[in-house]
Amino acid sequence: MESPLVVGVDGSDVSLTALDWAVDEAVRHGVSLRIVHASMWQRYEGVVPTWATDRPSGQVLAENIVGTAADRARRRAPDLLLTTDVLAEDASTGLLREGREGSVLVVGSRGRGEFADLLLGSVSLTVAARAHCPVVVVRGDRHALEARHGRILLGVGEQDVDSPAVRFAFQEAEVRDAELAIVRTWRRPAHEPVDRSTPSGDGGVYFAERSSGLLDKAVETAESEHPGVRLRRTTAEGSAHRVLTDRSAAADLLVVGARRRDGLVGLELGRVAHRALHHASCPVVVVPQRGPEPRKGDQ
Repeated sequence: MESPLVVGVDGSDVSLTALDWAVDEAVRHGVSLRIVHASMWQRYEGVVPTWATDRPSGQVLAENIVGTAADRARRRAPDLLLTTDVLAEDASTGLLREGREGSVLVVGSRGRGEFADLLLGSVSLTVAARAHCPVVVVRGDRHALEARHGRILLGVGEQDVDSPAVRFAFQEAEVRDAELAIVRTWRRPAHEPVDRSTPSGDGGVYFAERSSGLLDKAVETAESEHPGVRLRRTTAEGSAHRVLTDRSAAADLLVVGARRRDGLVGLELGRVAHRALHHASCPVVVVPQRGPEPRKGDQ
């Protein structure tokens, strides 16, 4: 990755956790880190006259946030090349624009009240749903944040043959020297008859085998390009969003894809990505990819 890794900070403990994760990730990949904070202080406090000696409080706060974040990053990785900036716009707009030039965009998971571990902040949700680069929403316990599990979790769906999400997961597993656990779920269609050649009563076996074949096809190219990555392939009956969320408890990173369709207005997150962002037990990366709308029941 030659483009910088971009992380958004706002001074909260949650964003500082995201900053720490971003620093470690930038070091792993050997890329620079760009620390940004969105502030619209000029809109509310006005442009400062050139003769004024005191800076507006909003400007001071914004500069302190990025300055403190930069100092923290330098202490964590003294040799890391980094830049900082205060974006004069709202957080969602600023981060989405930064994502067009960055390799990966990292944000914190902003919770509220007693459900802080479950609910996702509106900025994080908007960025994950609309960015044109991979977005990592940092959440989870210390084991996941410090990459102690040694496992990357990847969910593959019907449209994921050599997809950007698949390639991202393989690259991440290779850089981290981690196991890549690949999961493809299946469900028995309510009205789709089993193939006539399938023995009676073996419908579950049929769908499991079909799912396994789709999984192999999805990762075939990436596997040949990254032969050193240790793989664990799993097919499971059930809904993808539930299975992946449950298994995220034993992963350092959950990788899911999200469709980007030209001309669509609004948030573009499927059920799998949406649930993962709200409930996963580890950081979640949403990788945008072009393609048709997945069929009902697919990931």
